[in-house]
Amino acid sequence: MEVRFLHGPLAKPRVWRGFSVSRSAAGERGPASGHVFRVERKRGSGWYAKYRLGDGRQIQRKIRPAWTERGRPPAGWFTKRGAEEWLRSVLDQARRGTLPGMVQTGATFADAAAEYLRYIEHDRGRKPSTVRGYRSAIEAHLLPVFESRAVEAVTTSDIERWIATVDRSPRTRNKLIVLLHGIFVRARKVYGLRLNPVAEVEKFPQQRSGDIEVYSPEEVWALVRAAASEQAAAIYLTAAFTGLRRGELIALRWRDVDFAGSAIRVRSSFAGGALTTPKSGKVRSVPMAPEVASALAKLADRSRWAGDDDLVFVGVLGSYLDGSALRRRYDVAVKAAGIRPLRFHDLRHTFGTRMIAKADIRRVQEWMGHADVQTTMKYLHYVPRPDDAALVSRRRSRSTRFRLPARRPDGRLAGASRSSGVLDPSA
Repeated sequence: MEVRFLHGPLAKPRVWRGFSVSRSAAGERGPASGHVFRVERKRGSGWYAKYRLGDGRQIQRKIRPAWTERGRPPAGWFTKRGAEEWLRSVLDQARRGTLPGMVQTGATFADAAAEYLRYIEHDRGRKPSTVRGYRSAIEAHLLPVFESRAVEAVTTSDIERWIATVDRSPRTRNKLIVLLHGIFVRARKVYGLRLNPVAEVEKFPQQRSGDIEVYSPEEVWALVRAAASEQAAAIYLTAAFTGLRRGELIALRWRDVDFAGSAIRVRSSFAGGALTTPKSGKVRSVPMAPEVASALAKLADRSRWAGDDDLVFVGVLGSYLDGSALRRRYDVAVKAAGIRPLRFHDLRHTFGTRMIAKADIRRVQEWMGHADVQTTMKYLHYVPRPDDAALVSRRRSRSTRFRLPARRPDGRLAGASRSSGVLDPSA
């Protein structure tokens, strides 16, 4: 390695020879090699590196300020040895093909993000609501920071510094990390990146209490009575007594309501202006309680939009309801009913907690449309266990056989001898 000392921008450097560094880069035209040198300027001296990559490109850059005093250098400063170790690390990364900028793609991060959105929408067939959520997150959080950057120039350190500044909950920040990871997974396939910089970014710890807030049956009926219309009342009742998601309620048609079989078949969901399959991707059947059947039967008596292919809950001119407007009307009804302000989605949880007390977990999973039984297990602590108290009571009664002996007024244990202080069996 050569160590050069330059005095002034145009001064001829004096060269002290050390040892050279050379690393072969697999699949490249030649070995990666380079040297470090120190430049003296009025503002102080600094260590620079000049190195050649295996594809022939030459790079020169400043590393760190140079530490020329005795003792350990402070943070952010390099001695000659520190500069040499930095260059050795860079050349090792070049050899492994993981050096940022090693691959020149000609694509920006904005290009990679657009390709990812195209991929999940058209190639993977993700739902419009999912694509819309990803696009919103990319535009709000990722593009303002990385938009014009070359996709190969984004490093793990860049991402860690950025995510530390995002003022959101750990759950939201983890979602952004997952989204960014997906963008770079796709970029590796499309642009030939050697490394996914998000792979080494640690997620934030999330605290999950497992607690779920739900309405009691009395609160559900109070909400139904406070509804602005007969249709709104039927929606709230159906949501709380069948567990259908909002999009599934909006997409429900009369042919899916089986009055004779006391069941509702969930075939589709409407969200983001598009009709898709339910979240699990599977059709399911949910039992229809008599109260729900009665409410829906009243709706079926209307003069229009009562055919098999018509929607059960209709918007203007028989079209799909606006999901946002439905949520706003629900919030108004909650306030009018004087009940706790829970989310519309909590009506679904209300159904889950009621059913887990009456049916086995696999059946509840099927009714709820959960792809994974682990999701259904969050309702298990609502299962009544009346025998548990009896078990604790019996164990406690058995433990009374081993009570400690009582003490006498003089402070000694009952049954203890005056002379020895030990228990006397005959006492």
